[in-house]
Amino acid sequence: MTDGIRVIPVPGLPEVRPGDDLAGMVADACATAIGLEEGDVVVVTQKVVSKAEGRLVEVDPATGHKPLVESESVRILRRRGDLVIAETRHGLVCANAGVDLSNVEEGWAALLPEDPDRSARRLRDALVHRFGVDVAVVVSDTFGRPWRRGVTDVAIGVAGLRPVVDLRGTEDALGRELQVTEVAVADEVAAAAELVMGKSSGIAVAVVRELEPDWLGSGSVSEDLVRRPDEDLFR
Repeated sequence: MTDGIRVIPVPGLPEVRPGDDLAGMVADACATAIGLEEGDVVVVTQKVVSKAEGRLVEVDPATGHKPLVESESVRILRRRGDLVIAETRHGLVCANAGVDLSNVEEGWAALLPEDPDRSARRLRDALVHRFGVDVAVVVSDTFGRPWRRGVTDVAIGVAGLRPVVDLRGTEDALGRELQVTEVAVADEVAAAAELVMGKSSGIAVAVVRELEPDWLGSGSVSEDLVRRPDEDLFR
């Protein structure tokens, strides 16, 4: 294990609009603020990714955002008043299928990226090319959690980082073999980054530095974080 990690906010990202070169904007902001080092994980909020990819939809004032929630859902799990818990095409189970009215212009809603892993890969490729070091990228979004109050950020797109670290078969501090422990590293990275980005500060990028090197690597996707229905006791 490392001696510790650093979580560094990256200010200076301009307002992102559809069609913007988000990778170039993130790279410029990182270069100005802190640069990037080998093994850094760059966390970028879903909202700016969705904006750059044109995933903004005008909300019909007569019907509100409910039709958008329906269209973005493959399955509705629960309804309570205006709140809908839905499963998206990505396999994510979240409030209102990820349709978000915050931090967008009045009368508009932001939808989740079509393919958040692809978005993360594109950002990573551009950053590796720009800085000449191997980095990872996490696209983060804010989720609630069953049986727990409050929200936290999780990873919905991953590139260059193992989303889940499987510790089964290893030993705990007392020498007992771990039987079920799988650590959602990408979610932990997203949550750590949110601590320095906040919900209203306007900071959409953060760098998590000095992670355990064994946690880095290509090939995994954020789907690894989603529990399959046959393993889920509550669906």
